[in-house]
Amino acid sequence: MKAMIFAAGRGERMRPLTDACPKPLLKVRGRPLIVWHILNLVRGGITDIVINHAHLGHMIEDALGDGGQFGAQIRYSPEPADSPLETAGGIAQARHLLGEEPFLAISGDIYCPYFDFEQVTDVLHDKDMWGNPYPKDKRDVAWVWLTKNPWHNPKGDFALNMYSVANEGDTLWNFGNIGVYRPEMFDGIAPGQHAGLGKLIRKYADLGQVGGELYEGDWVNVGTVDQLNELNGVKAAP
Repeated sequence: MKAMIFAAGRGERMRPLTDACPKPLLKVRGRPLIVWHILNLVRGGITDIVINHAHLGHMIEDALGDGGQFGAQIRYSPEPADSPLETAGGIAQARHLLGEEPFLAISGDIYCPYFDFEQVTDVLHDKDMWGNPYPKDKRDVAWVWLTKNPWHNPKGDFALNMYSVANEGDTLWNFGNIGVYRPEMFDGIAPGQHAGLGKLIRKYADLGQVGGELYEGDWVNVGTVDQLNELNGVKAAP
C-alpha cells in the first residue's frame, strides 16, 4: 500500500511560525510533525510515500529528501504556492504517483504518535465473508478513522453505525484526517482542480459506501501556536 501525506496547507493560524517554516516541519517533542508520520508508516510496513506541498515546499523536500534516511521512498507532488488544491484536489493531482490500488491519506499537521498503520492495509474488501465479489457500486470506497470531538470541532462530522459511516446520527464524531481510499473516488476531479475531501466522503456515505471506526488513542490537530507549545510542554505566558 502507498500513503499520501497532505503537506500543502499554509498554516495561517500558526503564524508567525509558518512564515518561515512549513507547518508539517514544526517540531513536536524534538521531531517534525511529518517525520512522526513517516517513521510510523515505515514501522507499519508502508514505505512508498507521496507528499504534496505548496507553501515553502522546497524546505520539505530539502528536509526529507528521497526518504532513504527513514527507510522510505518519498515522491513529491508540488502545487501552486499561492493556491493549494485542497485535499481531494491534491489527491487528484497526485493520482499518477498513487497507482490504482487503495491508498492511505493522512494530514501532515496531526499528531498521533501511536496510531498503528499495520491495521490499514486490509480495511477495504472486494469480497464478502463468503468469498463472493461485491458489485462495484456496493463495495466500500473509503474507510476513515474518527475521533472524539476536539475543541475546534465540538459538533463533530460523521455518525458511526457499527462500522458504517453516515452523515447523520445521534452522535457525531470528528473526522480524524486519516483514511484509506480507492482511486476511483477521485475520477470526477481533474488534475489542477480545487476540491475538498469532506464533501466527497459525504457523497459516498449517503450511498452507504464508507466504512470506518473510532480511534481513541492520542490525536491532536495541531492548529495553533498554543497547541504546539502545550504538546512541547511550554507553559503559556501569564
